[in-house]
Amino acid sequence: MALGSLAAAIAVGLAALGAAIGNALIVKSTLEGIARQPELKSTLQTIMFIGVALVEALPIIAVVIAFLVM
Repeated sequence: MALGSLAAAIAVGLAALGAAIGNALIVKSTLEGIARQPELKSTLQTIMFIGVALVEALPIIAVVIAFLVM
């Protein structure tokens, strides 16, 4: 039981780390795009929010899978 909990914690932690890196890359790319073409700010922000929402789903799915595996 202890090893299962440890494995679940590691899986959730790695998923959170991956989501954090993914969000950082999305926001960085969006800011670079806005800096190059300020007239596309609203379009780029919309795409950024969709991307961030999709990336944020990853840790939630990891938590659900971790609970199912335990």
